Amino acid sequence: MNKFLQIAIDEAKKGLQEGGIPIGSALVRNGELIASGRNKRVQEQNPILHGEMDCLNNAGRIGSYKDTVIYSTLMPCYMCAGTIVQFKIPKVIVGESKTFPGAKEFMESHGVEVIDLENEECIQMMEDFIENNAELWNEDIGE
Repeated sequence: MNKFLQIAIDEAKKGLQEGGIPIGSALVRNGELIASGRNKRVQEQNPILHGEMDCLNNAGRIGSYKDTVIYSTLMPCYMCAGTIVQFKIPKVIVGESKTFPGAKEFMESHGVEVIDLENEECIQMMEDFIENNAELWNEDIGE
């Protein structure tokens, strides 16, 4: 298991324990963790506080993002993908895209390398959450 994906998974699990949506993220530079975060839309009543957004917010001002990698348990949505493109983050490593295809093609069309690990733990976590919380999940993805 990749240690940075594990950090993202741990963040996702914290979010679930808090009554939120289990999506976590980690930002890495030169093999060192800069920040991590989790989807806090429910916990903080903030519609844009997805896992990647919380992670980047927790990183604060770090100057350029051009030499970073962002990990996420789930393929980023268009909002998060837009932020990744805007900040010129060159690589995204995701746990899975089976439960939500997200904005992979959008990121790739803007030069972002996207790697989908098809991680079973990430898939199962989201499948269980979606099955048990369909209304909340649909709210999160704008359905």
